Amino acid sequence: MVGSVKSVRNGRGAAVRQLAASAPWVALCLAVAALAVGHGNVTPQPVDTKDLPPLKGPLTENPYRGTPALPIGASAFNQNCARCHGLEAVSGGIAPDLRHLPKGKDGDEYFQMRIRTGSVRNGVTYMPPFEGVFSEEAIWAIRTYLDSRYEEQ
Repeated sequence: MVGSVKSVRNGRGAAVRQLAASAPWVALCLAVAALAVGHGNVTPQPVDTKDLPPLKGPLTENPYRGTPALPIGASAFNQNCARCHGLEAVSGGIAPDLRHLPKGKDGDEYFQMRIRTGSVRNGVTYMPPFEGVFSEEAIWAIRTYLDSRYEEQ
């Protein structure tokens, strides 16, 4: 009887050690699964740009700099981009802090490329593409807002 109790204990101990050894792999798999569905099924919210001058694009430089596009861009950003980039563009670490985008034409060039094409690395979508989702007016209204949030790094 004593021998059988001892073998049950050893058997259970081995199972517990095996489970404990696999815990990091389980955690890693769960983390990867969370990244894969990180954006979830998110529907972009419409951006009302009727009060902005119409644009023909795609453009590579912000035509709205210094115009009343700021409140439209703020609303568009906070409804569509803040989920990942943070309210008022203050990132919580999920996505880049867009307050640090360069101002002016250099920042415009990067911004318009990224918002149009998104970001995919190693088959994982980090940012979906918004070309064809946001109008040219919405894209540049958002950029106008981000210029207003600029901070040196």
